[in-house]
Formats: sequence, C-alpha cells, structure tokens
Amino acid sequence: MDVYVVPIGADRYELYCEVAHDEEVSADPPPSGIIGRLRHRAWAMLRAAEERQHRHDPEPPPHEKGLLARLQDRVLAWVVERIAEQRLLWNLRAHTEALAMHPDDMTFEQVQTLVHRILQRDYDRHKVWFIVDGIAFLISFVVLGPIFLLIPGIANIPALYFGFRVVGHWLSMRGASQGLHRVAWSGRACPPLTDLRRIAAMAPAERTHEVHDVAERLRLQRFPTFFERVALGT
Repeated sequence: MDVYVVPIGADRYELYCEVAHDEEVSADPPPSGIIGRLRHRAWAMLRAAEERQHRHDPEPPPHEKGLLARLQDRVLAWVVERIAEQRLLWNLRAHTEALAMHPDDMTFEQVQTLVHRILQRDYDRHKVWFIVDGIAFLISFVVLGPIFLLIPGIANIPALYFGFRVVGHWLSMRGASQGLHRVAWSGRACPPLTDLRRIAAMAPAERTHEVHDVAERLRLQRFPTFFERVALGT
C-alpha cells in the first residue's frame, strides 16, 4: 500500500492514499448486522458519488425535490465527503506492509516518526468522537425512529448521519491501530511532494494549477480535492 506524506505547510503534514474500489470492498467481509450494513452502504454511496462527479451529471432542479429530500441529500453528501477523508485509515486495516512516499528533503527516520505521530493523533481523535457519536446515534435511533416510520420514503436522517459517523470512527480507529502496531513501514523519496511546501503557501487561485500538476505527476486522480478540502481546510 502506497501512503503519501503530504506537506501542507512548513511543519505540517497529512497522510494520503488512493486505492481501487475493488480493494476497498474486498477488505471487508460480507455485511452482517447493522454495522456491516452501514459500512457497505457507506462504500456504495462513496463510489456512486465519485462516479457521478466524474461524469459531471447535472443535479435536478431544487423545486423538483421536497424540503426533507433536499435536506437528506445535503446530509448524505456531507457524510460521503467525510468517508472519503477517512479512506486511508479504513484501508490500512487490511495491510501489513506500507510504503511511505515522502518529500526528498526528509530522512526515513523522520518520516517514520511523523507517520506514527499522525496515526496516534488520528486514533485518539476518532476514539473520542466514536463515543460521542455513538451516544447521539442511540438517542436518534430510539427517539426519532418511530417518527420517521410514519413518513414514507424519508429515512431517519439523524440516525443515518450519526450511524455513518460511528462506523467511520470505528473503522478509522482500527486502521490507525493497524498502522501503529502491525504495519511494516518502508520509505521512498518522492520529489513532487517536496514542491507542495512552496505550493501550500500560495493563494488559492494561484495554487490550483500547481496542485493539479503534482497530481498528474503522481497519477493521483482525487488528490487535488484532498489537498484543498482536507489538508488546507477549504
């Protein structure tokens, strides 16, 4: 598994990967129980959203959808974005070896320390939110479930929202733990990543072309979206 150590500033880094959809699905057993169903539905939503984005399918006019339907679309779209951000940790669960592609001005010892620090940070963060969102999911499922059963065609949006978050945090915790304790890491210098230090300091309008150029050199189709939304928080 290739993991890219992405500089997003002078002393800040994030980890990134891209894998084929088949690998994402094969990493999981067939769904069983509510967690399994939510997990596979999350992957299906992510694939469908990315395929739709790639085809540039037009959205139906807002007046053709009701208020609840539009709200549901917005919530699920937000969930899909969060799933995409956690792709690396989710896929680490199925690997015992990983190659850290890193800027060429860093030693492997520096990279290894950095990777472990990021994974530990992610594990601690997802653990806290797993508990918080788990409580919120139980409340929304028990309290609001009977209400949404009375509305045909409309899902229990709060339960879906917190349910996906719970699954995402749980899988992310497992992936971070795998990367910390059971993955054998190796390193390889990657000069295009070094260019991102300079690019990260540019204004948004100026860096777009540069980021796409780096993505093409690395052959990473979804990297520009990650860099703008996740790494730079835009």
